[in-house]
Amino acid sequence: MNYETIITETKGKVILLMLNRPDQLNALNAELIDELGDAIKNAENNENISAIIITGNDKAFAAGADIKEMKDKSFASSYMENFISRWEAITFCRKPIIAAVAGYALGGGCELAMMCDFILAAESAKFGQPEIKLGIIPGAGGTQRLSRFVGKSKAMEMILTGRMMDADEAERCGLVSRVIKDEELISESIKTATDIANLSSPSVFLAKDSVNYAYNSALSQGVEYERKLFYSTFSLNDQKEGMEAFIEKRKPNFKNC
Repeated sequence: MNYETIITETKGKVILLMLNRPDQLNALNAELIDELGDAIKNAENNENISAIIITGNDKAFAAGADIKEMKDKSFASSYMENFISRWEAITFCRKPIIAAVAGYALGGGCELAMMCDFILAAESAKFGQPEIKLGIIPGAGGTQRLSRFVGKSKAMEMILTGRMMDADEAERCGLVSRVIKDEELISESIKTATDIANLSSPSVFLAKDSVNYAYNSALSQGVEYERKLFYSTFSLNDQKEGMEAFIEKRKPNFKNC
C-alpha cells in the first residue's frame, strides 16, 4: 500500500516503516499516525511478516508532535476527540517492534520510540521530552514510560527542564538497548529483527507478553504469569523441534505452531 507520510520496505520476514516528513523533521501529525497505525495493522495481519522496524532519517526519528496541528486546540476539543489516544495502537501489536533511532527523538518522537519493544540508537540519537518549554506536558505516555525506563529522578529532571540526553547516556540509564554507529543502524536493526523473526513466533509473542506484564503487576503476580506462559510453550511443536535440534546440535526448523 502507498502512503504519503511513511515509506515501507520489506526485507524477508521484516518490514521497515520509515517516517517520511523530512521537511518537518518527521513531526507526528494525524495523517502520519493514522498511516503508521494502518501499516502496523497490515504487518500484524501479514503471515509473511514476523518483525517490524520503525525508523526515521539521519536527522530525526521524529522531532515531536506537529505543533502547527496542536496550537489551536482547546481542552474541550482535545478531550472530546480523545486526542493522541490512537497513538497507543502501536502497543497492541503482538509482533515485535524495534525503534531504530538516529537524530532527534523528542516529545512525541521519544514517546513513540518508547512504545516500541526496544530501542536501537545511532550514535547521533538525542532523546528528550521538551513539552514543558511549550507550556504543556507530555501526553503520549512520556511521564509514565520514561519514569519506568530511567527512574524517577532522571525522568523528573528531563521532563521539568526539557533537556536532551545523548545516545550514550540513554544506554547507561536503560532507555536504549544498544548504541550503534550511524551508518550501521539500519543494517544492524534488520539483522536483529531477522534473528527474532526466524525464531518461533508463538514463543516470541509469549515472551513479549510476559515482559510487558512485568510493568503492570507486582513481582509475585508477574512470576506466576510467566510460569503459566512457560508451561504453555510445552504444547508447541516448536518446543519439541527446538529441544531436539539442541540435542542433535543442529539449527532448529521452526514451523510457528
